[in-house]
Amino acid sequence: MIDLKGCGLGLRSDFLLDLPNTKFRPDWWEVTPENWMHMPKLFEKAFEEAVFSRPTVAHGLSLSIGSVDKLNRKFVKQIKTFLDRYNIEHYSEHLSFSSLDNKQSYELLPVPMTKKMVNVISDRVKEVEDIIQRNLILENATYYLVPYSEMREVDFINEVMEKSGAKMLLDVNNVFVNSVNHGFKARKFIDEIDKSKVAYMHMAGHYFDEEANMKIDSHGMPICSGVWKLLDYTLKQVDAPVMIERDNNIPPLEELITEYKQMKKICKEVRNA
Repeated sequence: MIDLKGCGLGLRSDFLLDLPNTKFRPDWWEVTPENWMHMPKLFEKAFEEAVFSRPTVAHGLSLSIGSVDKLNRKFVKQIKTFLDRYNIEHYSEHLSFSSLDNKQSYELLPVPMTKKMVNVISDRVKEVEDIIQRNLILENATYYLVPYSEMREVDFINEVMEKSGAKMLLDVNNVFVNSVNHGFKARKFIDEIDKSKVAYMHMAGHYFDEEANMKIDSHGMPICSGVWKLLDYTLKQVDAPVMIERDNNIPPLEELITEYKQMKKICKEVRNA
């Protein structure tokens, strides 16, 4: 676990300028560096007021930790500059890849779950950490196919965390979505994941695509009852801060506050039981 307390919320430009008009503040914020490193002047003051008023963690999109391309050291140095500027101690990314032949796809693509890939990712984690001078936190990602894989997802993640020394961002929604799409039990995954590696947790929404006959991790829907129930189950095993991540179809701030309060209520009930 990291030095955050309580519940967080992803800071988005959609409601950033509304914050001065409300008393609501989460216990902490999560920000996406790629969305703020070159922000319009319009947002600079409000962004600084937000991140300097609450603990803040950064969650990236394009590190491509699972790529076989040479690490983009220039980009990682830009990330470090951003983290230093805003006094952000914790930086998380996705256990996936997004670049190929040094061209950025801006998609979170699945990595082969193999022993070789465990070694590739572990080496890249150490290279990134040498530059950012911080521990890297990696999130379990959703995936819709399993290329060339030799291992179960939970075993692959545990081995990556153990060999690399990285911490884990446990996305509860992603566990739920993957369990449905790939036919495993979400609660068994939670039982088997190395809880000592979990730094913090994500909650998000998804939808069911009837044509594809699978759940799609959209971050654009309200959190469903099944994911809330899985959070309740997870909190009984994992004592880590948790936050809501909403990236698409972002509703008015009042709706996000309602979801945030529901999450706070679940956390309080579990931890006071």
